[in-house]
Amino acid sequence: MQSRFLAVIPAYNEAASIEELVVRASRYADVCVVDDASTDGTAEIALATGRAHCIRHASNTHIAGGILDGLRFAVAEDYSFCITMDAGGSHDPEFIPRFQEHTDADLVIGYREEAVNVPSYRRGLSRGARALMNLALVPRFVPWGGAGLRDVTSGYRMYARSAVRLLVDARMKSRTFDFHLESLAYVYRAGMSIKEIPIRYQFTNSSLRPAIVWDALRTCGRIWISDLE
Repeated sequence: MQSRFLAVIPAYNEAASIEELVVRASRYADVCVVDDASTDGTAEIALATGRAHCIRHASNTHIAGGILDGLRFAVAEDYSFCITMDAGGSHDPEFIPRFQEHTDADLVIGYREEAVNVPSYRRGLSRGARALMNLALVPRFVPWGGAGLRDVTSGYRMYARSAVRLLVDARMKSRTFDFHLESLAYVYRAGMSIKEIPIRYQFTNSSLRPAIVWDALRTCGRIWISDLE
């Protein structure tokens, strides 16, 4: 049976970029845009391409709710793999075929080998999250490296059906960008296979707020004490 790929794109007020992203991504995979209560016509633009299924939220659920609804759609439609992408243009759809070369892994993470126009504070936060999360993933003390992953916060990922079902059935507590940390922890702790491939990351905008950083720290703490249900 041939593998079926779905690009899941959570989007909030991304009218400026969503059309090009859908068109380019649809060359390599089916596309599901999860419109998170946008007010700028994002959903209408995505649907007008004729190349995307669109799930609409009546109220904003942020990235966690958006991705999970996309994963639920993938389960319902029996997709083999889900590729999650940023709607603002940070993730180049031309890298999708590189993910598709690794169908033997439960989770493929695109690590940001080349990062363009990323502010220094964002680089620092990513490095800090990587250090903390690599240690938190290992339930025993490992002094250097921990799990040894290059990029724990990248949202450009491919989840196999096995990982998708795991996350859909999990009682996840993440609310914002900490979804990437919690989902990684579930896959890692389940003993599933994880690969990392290099990608090019283009910084476009930032919705980072102190509350989001706090969410990430709190989620790292929960993972450290093995508080996953």
